[in-house]
Amino acid sequence: MPFADELLAALGQAFAGRAVPRVKALHLPPVPWTGSRDGEFGALELDSGALGLSYLLLDDTLATIGDAGAAVRGESALDVARWWAKAAAPAGASGGAARAALGFAAVNALTRELFDRAGFVPPAAIDSIGGLHPSPGEHIGMVGFFPPLVKQVTARGARLTVLELRADLAGARETFAITLDPADLAGCTQVLSTSTVLLNHTLEGVLAACRSARHVALVGPGAGCLPDGLFARGVTLLGGSWVVDAAAFKQALATGAPWGGSARKFALTRANYPGWQALLAVADKP
Repeated sequence: MPFADELLAALGQAFAGRAVPRVKALHLPPVPWTGSRDGEFGALELDSGALGLSYLLLDDTLATIGDAGAAVRGESALDVARWWAKAAAPAGASGGAARAALGFAAVNALTRELFDRAGFVPPAAIDSIGGLHPSPGEHIGMVGFFPPLVKQVTARGARLTVLELRADLAGARETFAITLDPADLAGCTQVLSTSTVLLNHTLEGVLAACRSARHVALVGPGAGCLPDGLFARGVTLLGGSWVVDAAAFKQALATGAPWGGSARKFALTRANYPGWQALLAVADKP
């Protein structure tokens, strides 16, 4: 079963027999994009107060998500989540990327809702590179170009290959190389990937390309979904953003201010995550 279908099935079971939360609001950064990382993400809020983040810079998402978001208020969050899983618009159709982003934000919000019901708070991340420990000469892979993180890898003497979608970035640099070919990740022993591979459904291809890696970390503010299916597929760490002050977060997002102070980075692994079924059992206790 594809990851998206498996994830939606799990969320469906988690909310079976109970009122599914509905969408309360969509929170967006100022448009046009100012170039800041904080302006790359939006958040969907449920009527319970749970927030789910999603990346906004794929295709025409930022330009069209306002109109798409206006129509989701009051809708079942599970129905909106299916927009991501089921490709609601044909490839290339205007607004399709925005609907996918809304759907994935709903997935993340429903996950947060379940975690909150179970009283589960993910542990804090110990670093910004997904728990990677590069060694001199080791071949490290990076999916998505993270300029601030490149030095953390290359400074340890590791060889770095970055997989990108943007052809204008491809080529060799002094201490690393950027490629458009997933096959170039085949020899990597550790891989750090943007969580955008979840949003755009390229996860399976990325994992196939780096199947020999002993450590695969998916990180980013949008990495807020149930990780069970990811761990089953070889991902070893999921690192996202946990909003700790919703009011401050929403205010900062709307004004274009940095919102990092109202959220913290977390890291989930097989060792510290009990599984969604165990969380549901706790949430359902009287």
